[in-house]
Amino acid sequence: MSLDRMVLAFAGIMVLISVLLTALVSIYFLWFTAFIGINMLQSAFTGFCPAAMIFRKLGFKPGCAF
Repeated sequence: MSLDRMVLAFAGIMVLISVLLTALVSIYFLWFTAFIGINMLQSAFTGFCPAAMIFRKLGFKPGCAF
């Protein structure tokens, strides 16, 4: 799996977890969802993604975006 796909999969999993936590635990977990969205948006413009840096160090091969 390429680094790009891993980052997208990780972001999707985190969004689903945050929605589940919002529904089951507290409405305040929407802040977590917002944080994920803001991080994805800034990554689209700057190319800086902490998750991509971590996955690169774990050995995932680079893709087009990261």
